[in-house]
Amino acid sequence: MTASEPAALDDWAARVAAELGIADAGVDVGAVLDLARDAAHGIARPAAPLTTYLVGVAVGRGIPYDEAVARVAALLPDATA
Repeated sequence: MTASEPAALDDWAARVAAELGIADAGVDVGAVLDLARDAAHGIARPAAPLTTYLVGVAVGRGIPYDEAVARVAALLPDATA
């Protein structure tokens, strides 16, 4: 990862959130990427975007983000969360 990638991801997340009208969502890019990495390595690569999407849907329906991540993390092999 280059030095500019984290800033680029933060900028991208901010732009997408603004476009979707959720600029106040407070996206934790690192946490989302960690979840995606764990799903990709623990299940299969395609599980990464699917998992993060499903967590997003759950959050949109009212489950707190930390709870949604913890519940999904508990399903992953060798879960430590």
